[in-house]
Amino acid sequence: FFLIIENAFCIFSLRKKSFAGEIVLITGSANGIGRQVALKLAPLGVNLVLWDIDDEGNKETSRLAQENGASRVFVYHCDCSSREEVYEQADKVRKEVGDVTILINNAGIAIGKKFFELTDEDFEKTFRINFFSQVWTCKAFLPAMVACNRGHLVSIASAAGLLGLYRTSDYCASKSAIIGMMEAINSELHHGGKSGIKTTIICPYFISTRLSRGFKSARPCLFPVYDPEYAASRIVDAIKKEKFYLIMPPAVYLLGLKIFVPRKAVLLLESYIKFPESMDEAFGRK
Repeated sequence: FFLIIENAFCIFSLRKKSFAGEIVLITGSANGIGRQVALKLAPLGVNLVLWDIDDEGNKETSRLAQENGASRVFVYHCDCSSREEVYEQADKVRKEVGDVTILINNAGIAIGKKFFELTDEDFEKTFRINFFSQVWTCKAFLPAMVACNRGHLVSIASAAGLLGLYRTSDYCASKSAIIGMMEAINSELHHGGKSGIKTTIICPYFISTRLSRGFKSARPCLFPVYDPEYAASRIVDAIKKEKFYLIMPPAVYLLGLKIFVPRKAVLLLESYIKFPESMDEAFGRK
């Protein structure tokens, strides 16, 4: 039902974002979704700013983006789990490139341990990379967007931020925090009138990147593990259409109904899709 309503609006919406001249910063751009989003944006006339701690991977993303038609690509080493480094590199970007107009927060990790196996340091690391990095980048780049009433915040969250899933207590909590923060920021931006700053929250199921480390869906017809290139095309399309949410696949909406149905029904559904078994296989290895 939600998908029908959402897509009906998209079909009849005449507005699509033009990327020409935009300064797009992507965190976690050295591989996976970050790299593929950069490659999808490369031929659209954007100025790409790539942040990652993997310097070699980031240089490769830059090379591929230029082959795909990007005219200007700027590569920075940035550990997004460090507040000081985020603010330091943000200052460099402003001086060397200009004010970021599209911020794509993609950097993240997934540890995959059960709650009682997670150390305090594991929780802190997950939150620094998955959540606090997005707090700091938004604080660094949002003021300039507000000053000119123009910009776009894109947060790669997760379907896990809408649900509580096996072996992902730290991950679910960090992604849920992202969703709550971005909804609050969006509310504040639009309070008292229309804002020129858009917000897009991406909530995918698993994508076959280093993050998932071999996760295989037991029910691929309902919950497919997406290829990064396909996921990136959906993400770029959502940014073009200025969608507030992109939730994929549609079956994630079914799991979202868990707040309306008995707990036994939820456990039955989770048993059917064999999520715990898939997580044990992917993350249970030493």
